[in-house]
Amino acid sequence: MTATLSDDLKQLLDTPVFVTVATVQPDGSPQVSPVWVKRDGDDLLISTTVGRRKERNLRRDARVSVVVQPFDAPYTYAEVRGSASLSTEGGPELIDELSRKYTGKPYAEFNPASADDAERVVVRITPRKVVGSI
Repeated sequence: MTATLSDDLKQLLDTPVFVTVATVQPDGSPQVSPVWVKRDGDDLLISTTVGRRKERNLRRDARVSVVVQPFDAPYTYAEVRGSASLSTEGGPELIDELSRKYTGKPYAEFNPASADDAERVVVRITPRKVVGSI
């Protein structure tokens, strides 16, 4: 069963709000990363590269949790719990779109060292449950 994001949460996700993504390590402990995010309907899209810890964790265990917390309203938050699917299709386009959203620059200009990055991965998070105050 999938969950629906509130209109307020959708509106917030369409701004350059940072989110925190939690995945499950092989030993069961959490792994947490701040990331850029894009919304596609009720799904959340984030970018990573092949071989990074969150990519390996999600390939092994698709359970994921995302905390959305606006910097100017720290007591307002939403947690989106769900599952992730991964694809390399559209990876370069997504990171470039996210970079423009968050920095106003193409990703190659924002991060020139990215030319040496591994292949880009699109992580699509489908919400199962949303909790919090947004």
